[in-house]
Amino acid sequence: MIGSNSSFAGGGIRFGPGVPVPRIVKLLLITNVALFFLPALVGIRPEDLVNEFGLVPDEVFLGGKIWQLFTYMFLHGSFFHVAFNMLMLWMFGSSVEHAWGSRDFSIYYTICGVGAALTQWGVDLIWNNSAPMIGASGAVYGLMLAYALMYPDRIIMLGLIFPMKMRYFIWLLVGISLFFGLGRRAGDSVAHFAHLGGVLFGWLYLKQDWRASAATRRLRGIWAREKMRQNARQAERREEHATSVDEILDKITTQGIDSLTEQERRILRESSRH
Repeated sequence: MIGSNSSFAGGGIRFGPGVPVPRIVKLLLITNVALFFLPALVGIRPEDLVNEFGLVPDEVFLGGKIWQLFTYMFLHGSFFHVAFNMLMLWMFGSSVEHAWGSRDFSIYYTICGVGAALTQWGVDLIWNNSAPMIGASGAVYGLMLAYALMYPDRIIMLGLIFPMKMRYFIWLLVGISLFFGLGRRAGDSVAHFAHLGGVLFGWLYLKQDWRASAATRRLRGIWAREKMRQNARQAERREEHATSVDEILDKITTQGIDSLTEQERRILRESSRH
């Protein structure tokens, strides 16, 4: 795939994201590639690594291995698997992290990855499938959604031949995952619903604004509006009180202090305290 957009320097066709590789994307690239080659380097069986750190739902929810919801994203089953995910992470994730910053990018990536795991787990419960799940695909699909929402008219080249806007490309990916996920072909080990889960949780996060900073802003807005209403009510009461005092003083002038009612005397006493 080749990214093409006139916003790039010089316009035309350019391979890659068009921006330097940011810190978190670089860290994710190094970690995922290193963990893929780790078993061969240290002489451990890949399946042992998968059984401990891949996503095995029964072990997560019954055995307490909560870390698997996060660590499964860093393991891959084949060279093509890790190469494709890292290529997509590099191409789309770099621009997203540059736009958002490392903190928001990391939170979003994690939410998409965990959401992908929960989605695939729910489907596996229905279909009675207990195979371990590994791979960053769900989180990467979430990144591609974010990229498509940020740059909907940016062009990518499918197979280096067919140009397509990102707004359509993300829906093509969703359609393919849904088609193969529902097809349940024999021997298909791809967690298609994890892809869909990454897109779904990414969309919810962005559209419903689950970010902590946004929630904080909403709470501050609610507090500020309530404070403004309180101040308005206090100002109104002070104005009413001042009007009452003026009327009482006028009554004393014209009718004498003995003409005041108990309530009017109380208002004067309260006014004298301020």
